[in-house]
Amino acid sequence: MSGKEHFSGVSLKITGGRLLDGLGSETPNRALLIQNGRIAATGDAAEQADADQVFDAKGCVISPGFVDLYCNLREPGTGQKGNIASETRAAAKGGFTTVCASPETSPVNDSRAVSRLIQDGAATGSPIRVLPVGAVTRGLEGEMLSDMAGLAAAGCVALGNGSRGIRSARVLRRCMAYAHTFGLTVMFRPENQSLAADGYAHDGLVTSRLGLLGIPEVAETASVMEMLLLAEETGVRLHLSQLSCGRSVEMVADARHRGVAVTADVAMHQLVFTESALSGFDSRFHLRPPLRSEADRQALVAGVREGVIDAIVSQHLPHDSAAKQAPLAATEPGLSSIESVLSLGLGLVQRGELTLAQLIRGLTSGPASVIGRAATLGNDDVADLCVFDPGAQWTPGSQSLISMGKHAPVLGQPLMGVVRLTLVQGQEAWSGS
Repeated sequence: MSGKEHFSGVSLKITGGRLLDGLGSETPNRALLIQNGRIAATGDAAEQADADQVFDAKGCVISPGFVDLYCNLREPGTGQKGNIASETRAAAKGGFTTVCASPETSPVNDSRAVSRLIQDGAATGSPIRVLPVGAVTRGLEGEMLSDMAGLAAAGCVALGNGSRGIRSARVLRRCMAYAHTFGLTVMFRPENQSLAADGYAHDGLVTSRLGLLGIPEVAETASVMEMLLLAEETGVRLHLSQLSCGRSVEMVADARHRGVAVTADVAMHQLVFTESALSGFDSRFHLRPPLRSEADRQALVAGVREGVIDAIVSQHLPHDSAAKQAPLAATEPGLSSIESVLSLGLGLVQRGELTLAQLIRGLTSGPASVIGRAATLGNDDVADLCVFDPGAQWTPGSQSLISMGKHAPVLGQPLMGVVRLTLVQGQEAWSGS
């Protein structure tokens, strides 16, 4: 089976390469047999079995499919910045088999009707699995609680407020207490809106030199502490999304020692870039939360390495070109990132900051566990997997990117790591050359 052929048979045998199961185990792959959407056999049994098609994975890594806990698909919406079809194809190219769709849609996903609209759109237009995250407050306005039980019944895997904050600690406490009553996980990006104010960059050396409006670290850390204390009181399962500060990692580790049910994630670009990316007023790196100091970056990487940070997310947020073509402060925050997550992570591996096993854990079993799922490669497991060549190169650009957002974190520069095959329930979601 070459990169231009399509897998459509009942069974597929993947030969060669190495298996990395997402839990730290790595073994040479003699053969892996997929039948009827599941892993039917590995090793000798798979090698001796017949299959409709064979995929040669020589030189490649075979891992569980990547799971993204925070992805903006832009649908429902106007379609100007992206849609379910375009952005899930981009995700499949990046090795993702499951994405959690942010509730920041138009209209906001705060009802069963919108949740079902997303699911219906995914059923007809997505090659991968789309799991909606419901809005924890009506209209994401941070005031009135949404119909949490109804959203859960409609298939939402968690509840959150997207990139927006909650108006008061009293409302936040009610959200957590109500979610705990129904056994739901809440996902919040910690930010004290009063402290963040009109800032759009890290309050550090670069903002001082360039005259930018800064967001201090305490805007995040004060919110992290508040959320941890309220989660400890209410007993809710809390997921802190898109951390950017080293101090936040320390507080999560301390809360876990106290028995707080908290998990956390970090966006890949926070592990790779720092505030210096804004030195040339590059609007691609207008982000929320902002890129912070090198010390923060190193602490976040250490959090992934040590397992304090459970998951690495794309924080994919596609924009049209006009949204990024303005003076920095007037542009919209966000990166089109889902196609480059693996390559940026392999850069960290190459520099010795993460092992390949730690990277794959952060993209597979870690995020899967947050939403009560599994991402493994055992017999009879669902055949959601990614086959990638860590030594192959590709160059992000307007022609090579599938996402409607062309503002990727690295443009025009060769990156290592090409996804050769993405399977979802044994069916081809992406096949690369």
